[in-house]
Amino acid sequence: MPIRLLPDTLIDQIAAGEVVERPSSVVKELVENALDAGARRVDIDLEEGGIRLIRIRDDGGGIAASDLPLAVSRHATSKIGSLDDLEQVATLGFRGEALPSIASVSRFSLSSKTPAAEHGARLEIDGGKQSGVLPHPHPNGTTIEVRDLFYNVPARRKFLRAERTEFGHVEEWLRSLALARPQVELRVSHNGRLARHYRPVAESGERLARVAEALGEEFVSNCLALDHAGAGLRLHGWVGLPTASRSSADQQYFYVNGRAVKDRVVAHAVRQAYSDVLFHGRYPAFVLFLDLDPRRVDVNVHPAKHEVRFRDGRLIHEFVFKTLHEALSATRAGAAAVPESAYAVAEAGASYSAWQHAPQGAMNLPVADALASYAALYRSPSTSMPIPAGAALAPMPAANESAPPPLGFALAQLHGIFILAENEHGLVLVDMHAAHERITYEHLKQAKDGEGIRAQPLLVPLALAVAEREADIAEEYAETLNTLGFDLRRAGPQALSVRSVPALLADLDPRPLVLDLLNDLREHGSSRVIEQARNELLSTLACHTSVRANRRLTLPEMNALLRDMESTERSGQCNHGRPTWVQLTKAELDKLFLRGR
Repeated sequence: MPIRLLPDTLIDQIAAGEVVERPSSVVKELVENALDAGARRVDIDLEEGGIRLIRIRDDGGGIAASDLPLAVSRHATSKIGSLDDLEQVATLGFRGEALPSIASVSRFSLSSKTPAAEHGARLEIDGGKQSGVLPHPHPNGTTIEVRDLFYNVPARRKFLRAERTEFGHVEEWLRSLALARPQVELRVSHNGRLARHYRPVAESGERLARVAEALGEEFVSNCLALDHAGAGLRLHGWVGLPTASRSSADQQYFYVNGRAVKDRVVAHAVRQAYSDVLFHGRYPAFVLFLDLDPRRVDVNVHPAKHEVRFRDGRLIHEFVFKTLHEALSATRAGAAAVPESAYAVAEAGASYSAWQHAPQGAMNLPVADALASYAALYRSPSTSMPIPAGAALAPMPAANESAPPPLGFALAQLHGIFILAENEHGLVLVDMHAAHERITYEHLKQAKDGEGIRAQPLLVPLALAVAEREADIAEEYAETLNTLGFDLRRAGPQALSVRSVPALLADLDPRPLVLDLLNDLREHGSSRVIEQARNELLSTLACHTSVRANRRLTLPEMNALLRDMESTERSGQCNHGRPTWVQLTKAELDKLFLRGR
């Protein structure tokens, strides 16, 4: 068969296979064009999930009548004009492929008006065949209608899902857009009914209201705000608490210069940051924005623009990891229970804190009040007290200080498992084993970090068969491997000789550790495989040395544990990601007993 040029319509339909996957892809491309045109309001009307009709109306700058035919031509765009522009793309769209691709697989119309024009203009395309440009009444901005998507490509149309499914994909993409562009008003109608209305909010303090509208109050109530800058990078947004993890990765939104992307480097950094605090099989929730010089990221990776390529992926990985790691390390137990306003200050000379009522008089009930214990607990500091086995717990502070501690003071022990405490917000319940396990674990990690990683030489070197590229990595990163306790020598094109291993991991099989380590070094230039393996051992050790269930603690011991929780990093969850404490507020307690009704 001779070689021949393909017709333009067929070329556009082939391109549509990359750009237009389903109705949500059409909505994405058209709305992004509207935002690039400066739109502050975008109306989206859909019928049958977008299969029958997609109408996008915006109040942007519009398109001149003379430019309408050019707008639906392949590789025609106003956003880049040179290679330099391509290397620093700051707009959402730039390839000039979307409109002709969409027009080739639908019944398409484009109406627009610029502020300088006396009237609008309209262009219609049916399966790639254009009509002439005609005058058309239209306000400033642009309206695009896409009817009968894939009507002329039945092979693609049969892969579309049910109406509800397709509309769900549109809703999810618009949710992602609403998080990135809070200043833009978005209205979505489906089959003639308003389905969603994202009202515009200011860039500053009101952004969290848009997050709550998109993801729900549950996310907002269990997230940490962060904003960190360095090395020409800025990472800001919100990350969910480890105890508010989810069963799927359905609330993970990451943006690079305002563009929603899926990136392996970032995903790996996030997983590592949460690895020490997340329950097995759970996923963190986050809304994160990474800002950097557009010249340091390549957005021209795929026609759908879901992927990017960083010029310095290793720097990005470390920056994201360290920022999240430090934010999560500050999640101490009790921190969420403390409001921004200061604690109530005790009156001068008062024996009790202002938040705490004085003991009531005798009620002639057959209960022996532990008056001596509470006198010692609330009125005078204790400098010596029994300490649970396994860790040195912090001494209890003086009770007559003005600010009560976040976790309050212990009241009792329940079933030998839970500690009940009272703070200014209500009742605190603590899983004493889980809490002590985290405290012991963090102490062990600090001790090991202080002494560094010691290498254990092997009496007989271990021969390890690897791929040739893995042997190359071992040679390239020999110095890094030595700092991790490994001495690897090349013994052939596809062979390594393991001469030393980290002392703490000497009893483990080094083969999987070495292979995982080399893979991380190849992918990211660094690895925490050894640290993670070490932490697993320390976690097991902490579990076995922590206070066990049914161990009876005295009130001073319980309070010592509460104080240590307040000062220990990541003490809001145990080593496995489970919560170590919960707060029941006064309002929640009143609700349980129908008080106030």
